[in-house]
Amino acid sequence: MSLPLFQVDAFTDTPFRGNPAAVCLLHAPAPDPWMQGVAAEMNLSETAFLWREGDAWRLRWFTPRVEVDLCGHATLASAHVLFARGESGARFLTRSGELSAAHRGGWIELDFPALPVREATPPARLQAALGIAAVSFGRSRFDVVAELSSEAAVRGLQPDFAALSALDMRGLIVTSRGASGYDFVSRCFFPAVGIDEDPVTGSAHCALAPYWAERLGRTEMTAYQASPRGGEVRVRLAGERVFLSGQAVTVLEGKLVVPVSG
Repeated sequence: MSLPLFQVDAFTDTPFRGNPAAVCLLHAPAPDPWMQGVAAEMNLSETAFLWREGDAWRLRWFTPRVEVDLCGHATLASAHVLFARGESGARFLTRSGELSAAHRGGWIELDFPALPVREATPPARLQAALGIAAVSFGRSRFDVVAELSSEAAVRGLQPDFAALSALDMRGLIVTSRGASGYDFVSRCFFPAVGIDEDPVTGSAHCALAPYWAERLGRTEMTAYQASPRGGEVRVRLAGERVFLSGQAVTVLEGKLVVPVSG
């Protein structure tokens, strides 16, 4: 037996840029250890698994090490695959509630929960792991957010990944006001879940949208995640929801061979 399997570069319209995600279409739910094994085999920051539940899709996301509660780029990749197969829109049932995706002017717009950032004391030893002074620290539902003084500081950051992985947090988002045509920039580090630096992180922008909306006085902004691959994210804050818009391109399409037990 075989299953459709795709690799999609998300938050970009250029192959080998943005954030690559694997998308696996299932006929029915699969055992968790098997999905985790596939994600480890794919060795991308996330692998998405989808199967039909009524008129919606059940969607789960796995890093090479663990299942995660929210992932933007693999959701964008999943919507891109479904739209290419003739779907006009998509509803996803996830561990973070119901999410949706729609076409908007050549981009795919995701409806995600906002994750407000509250000022907080950083975990002990975080400043040393960063290797640079931060303007402020906060926490969202999942991650620590550190604002740096400039875009140059964000782009030039070289954190200690081993030290970060030992701290009490899922991951670290560093951000600053933009200086190159974007409202704000960011980079994201998740060594504790097996990803030293994530190329473009949709879930991080669920926190960055309300964070920068408060500071810039705008609810619609354009952001850039300044990883080596890089990617553009358009954000729109609407109350307790964040709309994330991005583009995507399929770079690989194949079949996952599944052994038949019997």
